[in-house]
Amino acid sequence: MERLRNIGIIPVNKDILFSLYNDLKRPDDKISELEQKGFIIRVKRDLYVVSPKVHNQELSRELVANHLYRPSYVSLETALSYYGLIPERVYSMRSVCMKLHKKYDTPLGNFEYIKVPENYFQIGINQEIINNSYAFLIASPTKAICDMIVSTPNLRLQSVKAMQNYLTEDLRIDFEVLRNLDRDVVRECVEVGKKKNELHLLKNYLCQI
Repeated sequence: MERLRNIGIIPVNKDILFSLYNDLKRPDDKISELEQKGFIIRVKRDLYVVSPKVHNQELSRELVANHLYRPSYVSLETALSYYGLIPERVYSMRSVCMKLHKKYDTPLGNFEYIKVPENYFQIGINQEIINNSYAFLIASPTKAICDMIVSTPNLRLQSVKAMQNYLTEDLRIDFEVLRNLDRDVVRECVEVGKKKNELHLLKNYLCQI
């Protein structure tokens, strides 16, 4: 198990697993055996994680989300929950991507990816470094809110007051958090994003508080 333990929680493809057992005649059989015994978990075709019972570490679903569909970053309700900005616990991992909308039902839970334009995608992404051992990409709090506005179907807000109600009553984000959002990120999103009217309202609301 030492070979697997050295991988830790980083998702890997089958070539990496093969390289661990290239001294065996049939490494493919060894990988099948490891999967059957629950020592490795297949997240999708050609993507695996080592089971926590091997390395005694908690898996990072955020890290898995980044690897499952690339390029992508964790966002929307998942990011807001990660930062503690909304009270609800979120069970489905939701991310933003530049390719087609995608959903995966995996042994680690459900993962969903929402498509946005490339120039919008690149704004407001944080690299979250955990214990100096791994890192994943996640929307900044401000970008996660912009992503919610841009990606929520049938969300049509017509006034600054309606935007305030959406943020504080629908999403239930604390007022003090809203005061600390990055207005420059919102301005960049207004320039290149969809739902420009709603993003303008967000910018105007933030400039008033």
